[in-house]
Amino acid sequence: MAQTLEILSHRTDTLTSIRGIVHTMKTLSAINALPYEHAAQAIEVYHRTILEGFRAFVHHNSALLLSTKIPAKRAVVVFGSDHGLCGGYNERLADELFKQLERHGPDAIPARVLCVGTRMKDALVARGILTEQTSLPPASADGIGRLAGILATQIEDITRQSGPDPIAVDLAFTERTAGSSQEPVLRRLLPLDSKMIADLVDQPWVSRSLPCFTMPASDLLAELVIGHLFSSLFRASAEAMVTENAARLALMQQAEQSIDDRLEEMKAETRSVRQSEITTELLDIIAGFEALSKRRPRPAMASNYPTQR
Repeated sequence: MAQTLEILSHRTDTLTSIRGIVHTMKTLSAINALPYEHAAQAIEVYHRTILEGFRAFVHHNSALLLSTKIPAKRAVVVFGSDHGLCGGYNERLADELFKQLERHGPDAIPARVLCVGTRMKDALVARGILTEQTSLPPASADGIGRLAGILATQIEDITRQSGPDPIAVDLAFTERTAGSSQEPVLRRLLPLDSKMIADLVDQPWVSRSLPCFTMPASDLLAELVIGHLFSSLFRASAEAMVTENAARLALMQQAEQSIDDRLEEMKAETRSVRQSEITTELLDIIAGFEALSKRRPRPAMASNYPTQR
């Protein structure tokens, strides 16, 4: 369908405005991701300190006996996006969690799901996964600690309700992988990873001073577990926010490239239509001139011969 020059100009202006919005969203995504990335790096240092505490505890107490009981209850903390414009971020994580839960079969322990983000909750409900509690994602890097504290309290309540029976707690979030890509993962948080403890036992204590502590061993171990719990929740939340902004940035870059390609097509089409209109106007002028020339009577030609008398 042929388009007029006015329509093409209007559509070009609209695409230009949309491109400005997309470019702004891309810039904001790049700016917002940086504080969360710094928060993730900072909590890694804190978590290494917690692991050093575990290592000192194990070295002082020779061994750390972990419960071999099969967990009677299970909880999953899911970190999603609540801002949109990041593609299928929530849907990919919900699909991965559904596969993991389905893999255990119908006789598996029903998981109590703690969700971060209302849109993440909708994606889970669409797949038949009911959420018990829903928290809002952090609005800034300063809110990650608040969210980690809320989730730690909720997990503590679930643990208290389970009584003496052990409980398994998993973290479901999207993390960065090699090659600037990202993928949804499901990580065990509680009970403590036996491989992690075994690695700490195998590491020799290289300091000149031996580790020691004055507080009761049970209280120290409880504080170390709480620190491990908080740092793991903090890191998962920060990593989720980094990958969310990265997904939004990649999507905005694709949208900007698509708009630029469409703008080039619109400009080429506008030049073609403008040239066609100019050509049509010139042809109309020529045709009008020829029509006027045919209607105008020719002037009588003067004779060069003298008139006879």
